[in-house]
Amino acid sequence: MKLYHSLEQWLSWMDELADRDYLVVDQFVRKDIFSALRSHFLLSLPSFTKAGIGALNKNVVRHDIRGDHTFWLDRSRDKAIDSYWHLVDETMGIFNRYCFLSLSGFEFHFANYPPETKYARHLDQFNDRSNRMITMIIYLNQNWQKGDGGELEIFLKDGSTRIIEPIEARCVMFKSADLPHRVLKSNKDRYSLTGWLLYQPSSLGQFFG
Repeated sequence: MKLYHSLEQWLSWMDELADRDYLVVDQFVRKDIFSALRSHFLLSLPSFTKAGIGALNKNVVRHDIRGDHTFWLDRSRDKAIDSYWHLVDETMGIFNRYCFLSLSGFEFHFANYPPETKYARHLDQFNDRSNRMITMIIYLNQNWQKGDGGELEIFLKDGSTRIIEPIEARCVMFKSADLPHRVLKSNKDRYSLTGWLLYQPSSLGQFFG
């Protein structure tokens, strides 16, 4: 099957992610996939719920920590974005084959940050569930301008930080257990597709070695 992105491009991105712990790719999705994602996002907005922190029965809503509203996706239900699911399959296949990971699944949700909301510094792992390996974000904002807010701030191991603007069709990937991050206050509605590539605990592969 023909790859959505070339193998040469994928390998370059994997090298960058392995070296820096994070990766930023502009125009990661074609216009048709971006349109499908954004359309499905907008149609799903009435079903969004206030996001909490913590896993399963320990999940609690804390407005002071996290202000977004989310809608969890289901591949069998959300067929309107099939083209994106195929891209996720490709992404997992690349990680497994060339980075020696044991990715076995994924979980994604849409996220909307209304004006004046943010997400405090955190890691994308739970104390009692630690199988998130790669965080993957696609920004669905159109015509984002400086001053709109909602930037992602990543805290790097050397003590420095990186501010990433949530512009249209930009993809951000990073190692879920390694990089603390936060979402800065949004001054307008901020849209994204956020998810995690999950691994089998028995094998972490050489990528994180």
